[in-house]
Amino acid sequence: MIYKNYLIEENINNLKENIFLFHGENFGFKEEIKDKIKEKNKNAKVINFIQDDLLKNQNIFFNKFLNESLFDEKKIYIINNTNDKILDIIKNVELRLRDQELYLFSEILDRRSKLRNHFEKSKKLGTVACYADNELSIKKIIQNKLKDFKGLTPENINIITENCNLDRVKLNNELNKIKTFFNEKKIGKEKLEELLDVKINDNFNLLKDSALNGNRIKTNKLLSDTTIDEVQNIYYLAIINQRLNKLAEILKLSKNVNLEEAINIAKPPIFWKDKTIFSVQARKWNTKKINEILKKTYYAEIEIKSNSMVKKNTLMKKLILDMCELANAS
Repeated sequence: MIYKNYLIEENINNLKENIFLFHGENFGFKEEIKDKIKEKNKNAKVINFIQDDLLKNQNIFFNKFLNESLFDEKKIYIINNTNDKILDIIKNVELRLRDQELYLFSEILDRRSKLRNHFEKSKKLGTVACYADNELSIKKIIQNKLKDFKGLTPENINIITENCNLDRVKLNNELNKIKTFFNEKKIGKEKLEELLDVKINDNFNLLKDSALNGNRIKTNKLLSDTTIDEVQNIYYLAIINQRLNKLAEILKLSKNVNLEEAINIAKPPIFWKDKTIFSVQARKWNTKKINEILKKTYYAEIEIKSNSMVKKNTLMKKLILDMCELANAS
């Protein structure tokens, strides 16, 4: 059964089915959905899997998912990076489902995808296509999340919109900063422009790109020069994940057209000034290496969120160095 994404965004309780698939390029929207699922099920234990790990250990998954007693703590299962390879497991699970809830998150699944078709045609399963945001949807999010703030003029809305570059992950990060900074709920244009001009984020993007380019000398120099804000580590991971997922999309498109054409036809469009960077990085990376780093970012996020004793900046710097080394691996 197909759901419109705005219905789920407006109210997470519109998710009626126990097994649900979210697919598409809007990484920020999918991350919001995960947070809302966790918020909705505060008293439940959330268990995360990556599809590749699950496929290698199917017995562990089935034991966890199907052998629960009525007295067990409620559990929510989230499977990341899913594709058609997991379809047989889903068919098996849905026949033996009781009260468990299972949420799948995928990148873009085209209309030929067996997994997507199975969910769309089923009356017992739900699915949402997570399309890229446009200027209208971004402005609507801003108006909704800052509706209690004075000074939310069309001009200030445009400043926020242009700054986030239609990137919902960056938008949410900026909105959180705005809510914290303007604690009296009154937004001033000059202060807003000053707040959003964050050099730290620009420097981190340079660091990320140097690592993905496999430039060891520049990466090591930037690691020494760049201030990594510990509070923003989850945001940094989201930036890395977005780039990796975009590269994976380009590599998939390049199977049918040349690399330059794949970069040109990618959706949402890549800005002209970034096309050279994508071209360099797409030649350095393949699907196997991308999946390897995505696993590292996934486990780094869990460590940052669950272990208060972990040295978050050390963890982030190691991830950057691992990324740089893997970019140069054959």
